Amino acid sequence: MQTINIHEAKTHLSKLIEQATQGDSFVIAKAGKPMVLVVRYEPSGNSKPQRLGFLKNQFMVPDDFDRMGDREIEQMFSGKI
Repeated sequence: MQTINIHEAKTHLSKLIEQATQGDSFVIAKAGKPMVLVVRYEPSGNSKPQRLGFLKNQFMVPDDFDRMGDREIEQMFSGKI
């Protein structure tokens, strides 16, 4: 595995990224001390995250959800609390 200092990595970043996409990972070092391992990113099979329905069947919304707390709210606005 190739070790490259920070200055050289900044200078040749495009070329290094191209090498990494071909599977040639490398290490970026600072003053000879390894700091970062650069490897090719391989997305999982599902590249588009699914958001809708991710909590399906995890909880139930009561039928009177939109009326819950009506009495308490009415009392607060009328000053009876």
